[in-house]
Amino acid sequence: MLRKVQSIGKAIQAVTTSDPATRVRRLYELADPEKQFAHRATRYINIGYWEDGTEDPDRAGEALALKLADIAGFEPDHIVLDVGFGYGEQDLAWLRANRIHKVHGLEVSPRHVEGACAQAESEGLQERTDFRVGSATELPFEAGVFDRVVALDSALHFHPRSAFFEEALRVLKPGGVLAAVDTIPLSGDTPRGTFRSPRFSLYRFSVPDANWYDRQTYARQLLDAGFTDADVTSIRDRTWEGWYRYWTGLVDDPDALKELHPEAAREFAKEWSDQERIRQELDLLDSVTVLARKP
Repeated sequence: MLRKVQSIGKAIQAVTTSDPATRVRRLYELADPEKQFAHRATRYINIGYWEDGTEDPDRAGEALALKLADIAGFEPDHIVLDVGFGYGEQDLAWLRANRIHKVHGLEVSPRHVEGACAQAESEGLQERTDFRVGSATELPFEAGVFDRVVALDSALHFHPRSAFFEEALRVLKPGGVLAAVDTIPLSGDTPRGTFRSPRFSLYRFSVPDANWYDRQTYARQLLDAGFTDADVTSIRDRTWEGWYRYWTGLVDDPDALKELHPEAAREFAKEWSDQERIRQELDLLDSVTVLARKP
């Protein structure tokens, strides 16, 4: 009982702040990474790209990172800005494969920045990385310095996303590209308050009203910011569907649950206690790839 009260208290503290960046940081720092990722080979926290034959979130997470690299058109001499990089798994994967020359990353979570810096140093990649705490809507860089600006499953939290678009346009070189994988509603008419399950409560609490719109509005906002060739394409059949199959399969498998850290298993079981509601809410969400070019 005490553990449950403490967990609820942390969740309430996470959302009871008027500052959107603080709210997002607190939500993503609720879980202890040593327990959250105890059964994982990586620390990807995106929903994954579940191609045929993909069976675990590590492979799916890397597949989504590589999908973004392909969409962005990475080249070995590119300098890239990754905004909302999590633990930096995708950035190090891109560097290992020489997809890019150097990556700069911004995150609201000091814990994530520390983890990414430590991993980069352990792999001898610290000279090709610059991970720091910062804001997506006030990028601390001069104009026209990046070949690519990317955001992997993070831009939904930027307050607002349209300000990020304007900042991305500013720091990109002429002809540079903004690319992202993002989560949006299938219909902008769906109230955010619809999302009542613990698993999807972040859409109720940590997505600004200004970011709650469909694919058509997304493309229009990119054009309004000054980009050209805006393309917003749904990939939900390869992201949300595979994600749902994997995690429901895990929660329904007692042997698989035993492989998790005990505390993580308890939290996971609680989050997924109402799979019918999660399925209903999932059917309201889209997952999209985003591509736009600076003139």
